[in-house]
Amino acid sequence: MQTATEVMAELKRLGSEQTRKTFARHGAPVDQMYGVKVGDLKTIVKKIKGNQKLALELYATGNSDAMYLAGLVADGAAMSKKELETWAKNATWYMISEYTVAWVASENPAAAELAMKWIKSKTAKIASAGWATYSSLVSTRPDEELDLQEIESLLEFVSAQVHSAPNRVAYTMNGFVIAVGCYVKPLLSKAKAIAKKIGPVQVDVGDTSCKIPLATEAIAKVENLKRVGQKRKTVKC
Repeated sequence: MQTATEVMAELKRLGSEQTRKTFARHGAPVDQMYGVKVGDLKTIVKKIKGNQKLALELYATGNSDAMYLAGLVADGAAMSKKELETWAKNATWYMISEYTVAWVASENPAAAELAMKWIKSKTAKIASAGWATYSSLVSTRPDEELDLQEIESLLEFVSAQVHSAPNRVAYTMNGFVIAVGCYVKPLLSKAKAIAKKIGPVQVDVGDTSCKIPLATEAIAKVENLKRVGQKRKTVKC
């Protein structure tokens, strides 16, 4: 069984300057990562899958590659709310807060509770983690387990606030509308109406070629494929 020290040594070996530069353009802290491609991280996942203790140790290193790897390995359902709160607080950039943290939080029984708490945070990275967590939640949980009234109220909140929200919060709000439209069939019409109302969402993506999806188009694509309401087994990737 590998130790955290051994995994960190492997991450260091797999890192590259080119990948570091790519992640840095997206906002990653260059002094806290080795620059490991996600594909290479997944080869490590196969060797340490199911090792919850190791996942927690890797996240605690503060190294971006290790933190992302931790999210792929950890079982969010087995984590306490305190542990998830700590992960959200200690996320170093959006790839961790909006993906790693959201993935594990969405697996937890308290996912909706945590998402709602985080969404209200005045700290942008916490709020964006909240929206991303709820998006992951609606993407994977059966509709009968969701609070449709709460989700409707969140759609209305997005409609009123998205264009004045902080950068990454606006991005994840837009993603939430898309997720509801694609995965929550009873709220398809509502999500489409909100998507049309908000239109294009402006997000500063820095020195990258990233594009912000137009919610109306993203939902229409899934609707045309007749896949609305088809849940995902996992959001981890």
